[in-house]
Amino acid sequence: MDMCRSIKTLFNYEPPATADEVEAAAIQFVRKISGFTSPSKANEEAFHQAIRQVTEAAQTLLDSLVTNAEPRNREVEQERARERNEKRFGNGQA
Repeated sequence: MDMCRSIKTLFNYEPPATADEVEAAAIQFVRKISGFTSPSKANEEAFHQAIRQVTEAAQTLLDSLVTNAEPRNREVEQERARERNEKRFGNGQA
């Protein structure tokens, strides 16, 4: 299932996810399930309310989760993602 590939894991990172990162994930989720990148005027309020509610729920979840695992390092995880993408898609050079 590849829903929302652009939504990244936000739990157990050092430093912790920012409010902007949580909101960005919420926006991607609402866009995906609504099918709208940008809603019509008729749907604008419902769209933005959903973003607020999903952001709040996601932040509540992140604040409530516990783990004994060491926090992940953002730079290390970004490098691993680059390596996976290079293997999957190539390096973009012909």
